[in-house]
Amino acid sequence: MTMPPRIAVTEAQIDRVVARFYSAVRQNPNLAPIFAAHVTDWPAHEEKIGRFWRNALLLQRSYDGNPMHVHQAAGNVHPEHFPIWLELFDRVLAEELPADLAQSWSALAHRVGRGLSYGLTPKNAGGAIPRLSLH
Repeated sequence: MTMPPRIAVTEAQIDRVVARFYSAVRQNPNLAPIFAAHVTDWPAHEEKIGRFWRNALLLQRSYDGNPMHVHQAAGNVHPEHFPIWLELFDRVLAEELPADLAQSWSALAHRVGRGLSYGLTPKNAGGAIPRLSLH
């Protein structure tokens, strides 16, 4: 039995959003250097992220990566980058999709961003993992 999509976007819409988003990333002074340090093949990266979103939105089983591990291993990705990422992503969604689809996808992207940022060390922490105090 085929599951209905989580959000009724098309594969073509996913591809357009991903391509436009990464075009904006490459021009962003805060995010471009981070991605440039890790991405050498943009078409392959965009195809992989397209599979991530197809999995998340259309419930396809075409993505098998571990985003948390990748972002942690990068070493130069910090929680402070996610508001910038999300602002760019929201802008692209609003330009590419009807408002209801853009809002639904944005809500999911914000949950993903929050989850990823929780697993990363803040830039100003000097590599130390912050500890919670129970006092």
